[in-house]
Amino acid sequence: MLSRRLATARPLRAAVPTITHRALLGQRNAQTAPSTGASADYPALTEAEDPRMTGGYVNPPAIKRQFRDPYGEWWDKQERRNYGEPVHEDNDILGMFSPYEYTHVKPGKGLFQLGCFVVAVFGLCGVVKMSYPDRPSAPKEYEGGLERELGGPTALRARSPGDT
Repeated sequence: MLSRRLATARPLRAAVPTITHRALLGQRNAQTAPSTGASADYPALTEAEDPRMTGGYVNPPAIKRQFRDPYGEWWDKQERRNYGEPVHEDNDILGMFSPYEYTHVKPGKGLFQLGCFVVAVFGLCGVVKMSYPDRPSAPKEYEGGLERELGGPTALRARSPGDT
């Protein structure tokens, strides 16, 4: 049999205020904020105090997450960030899921390597062209323009060297 505590029915109205109270704890009500754009978390700032218009939000330096220590003690090891750390406004560009930035080859060295590859391919093509033997045979020629081979004088004639 079920325990009496589990089986007892409780009125729904006794459970609803607890649920709604818990749900509103983590939410901020935008309608209760003053009309000046300020809230309890972010005070109203002037243009001189807040030139980027972030509402006083601390914007960390723009450093890609791939350059952070991969073996560090991070709270989120995949994204390499700690709990409560402010997120940069360009997080989509600076995060781990943005395109990987290759830093092992400088642009000048990369262009040099690409040029060496192109020169090597065209050089190989030139060497093969110079050393490739000529055709060992000549194309076969038929007298009369293949008239006999194509069915005789009544058949449609192939083009002869004298035809226009």
